[in-house]
Amino acid sequence: MEDIEIAQKATLKPIKEIANNLDIPESSLTLHGDYIAKVSHGLLQNLRQEKDGKLVLVTAMSPTSAGEGKTTNSIGLSMALNKLGKRSMVTLREPSIGPIMGIKGGAAGGGYSQVLPMEDINLHFTGDMHAISLAHNLLSAVIDAHIKFGNVLGLDPTRIYWPRAMDMNDRALRGIIVGLGGHSNGYPREDNFIITAASEIMAILCLATSISDLKKRLGDIVVGRDYSREFVKAKSLKVHGAMTALLKHALNPNLVQTIEGTPAFVHGGPFANIAHGTNSLVATKLALKLSDYVITEAGFGAELGGEKFLDFVSQTGKFEPSAIVLVASIRALKSNGGVSNKELDVENIGALEKGFENLRIHYENMRKYNVPVIVALNKFDNDTDNEIEAFARLCEENNIVYEKSDVWKNGSKGGMELAQRVLDEIESSSEKKFRPLFSLDEPIEKKIEKLTKEIYRASGVNYESSARKKLKLFKKHGYGNLPVIVAKTQYSVTDNADIKGAPDDYTFNIRDLTLSAGAGFIVAVAGSILLMPGLPKIPGATKIDVDEDGTISGLF
Repeated sequence: MEDIEIAQKATLKPIKEIANNLDIPESSLTLHGDYIAKVSHGLLQNLRQEKDGKLVLVTAMSPTSAGEGKTTNSIGLSMALNKLGKRSMVTLREPSIGPIMGIKGGAAGGGYSQVLPMEDINLHFTGDMHAISLAHNLLSAVIDAHIKFGNVLGLDPTRIYWPRAMDMNDRALRGIIVGLGGHSNGYPREDNFIITAASEIMAILCLATSISDLKKRLGDIVVGRDYSREFVKAKSLKVHGAMTALLKHALNPNLVQTIEGTPAFVHGGPFANIAHGTNSLVATKLALKLSDYVITEAGFGAELGGEKFLDFVSQTGKFEPSAIVLVASIRALKSNGGVSNKELDVENIGALEKGFENLRIHYENMRKYNVPVIVALNKFDNDTDNEIEAFARLCEENNIVYEKSDVWKNGSKGGMELAQRVLDEIESSSEKKFRPLFSLDEPIEKKIEKLTKEIYRASGVNYESSARKKLKLFKKHGYGNLPVIVAKTQYSVTDNADIKGAPDDYTFNIRDLTLSAGAGFIVAVAGSILLMPGLPKIPGATKIDVDEDGTISGLF
């Protein structure tokens, strides 16, 4: 059966029952039907004295275009921990509709390891994505209205940094002209759209811990520069209060359940190749107070979402991860060994051995954070016995801790060995203390230098002209020590999607730097990464349909 068919045959518990099992008071719930609820972020204040559970990060090796099953394994691991008698929750990001209608599909897990109701989660859910898009575009509209009606702030139309946003893949909107049609429509200027997951407001929502914190961060957004070349912030336009009002309910985490009734928070959705790539701080903090083990997923490869969670999110949220699960697949190993996507289902031990170097360096990188690392081999039906034996041999030769995972096919039952290994590794390493790669207040150049050498394995870093100018500008305005988020391809450890495996002795190129002052970080743009994806020749949307009874098909 397809994922959606499995999901539609599942029997769900009322969300009130899920909340009650977590001791969440009914007064903190806002129901969205029988199976979805928002949980008030204010509950966190009432739980301050509760002891935090243990936090396990799930990340992956460099993936294929279809992904290697981080979400599926995060869900399966949490369900398996519950089967072992532990009180566990999983915290995930909300899917972006753009990739769902494009090539990647949904982000609610798969097979017998899903969060439900998957159709609602993958489509409009509780409206968080729409609220973020509205708040973003309100600021865009106010900027142009301000310029038209007197421009008291002296905003330079050629130095507006704030784009527009929508939650859809649409390459035609990467570069546009706004204000055409005469005087009544404002002043023509170049502009562009980004996908909602790339919006600074998405990052802000996932980092804010209260209404006041949210409002301050929104006000600190730098929208552009004036004619004196000074930064202009959103609070100068006096619109950050209205933006906060649009986001008031979106700040509250969404409570759902897995196919086996394990509680799950699905909240926020920044992409890891262009932002920090993890769910909201509020959701993770709440989960740590409500359960003994929290499984959280960071997007794409370990050098992207994994690194950002460990170096930025954990320090910002004051998290102490207890273990890291690194998801691998035979398909990804062969892909990093040079096999084309069309040949990934064909047995190829030589390519697997070559691609294993990619997994090895990710494993070594994650061990630098001083917590246990466990590789989870996500099984696919086309994996051969020879390939699995070769994988096991390579792990043993390289002293890599691993377990096989079959949660897609068997749910919690397929993740029991992995769950027990995670528990054992945490117990045996209880004296180890999590150690980030760098402190948040180190200079930008020092952070980037450490990342390029320690994580991307480059011999050096090169700043192109635009990046050098921006670095000087940000230092001048007091932003020279902000945390750094690297935006780059997810298909390679390097800044070049065509370079597979585990390259070294290359130069990592920083093309540009952008300021996310409200979110509190600098984005270092490397390579040709885009902030607005495009649809493929045959979009996934062409397979999605709904019948007269309202039953959706084709969603995966």
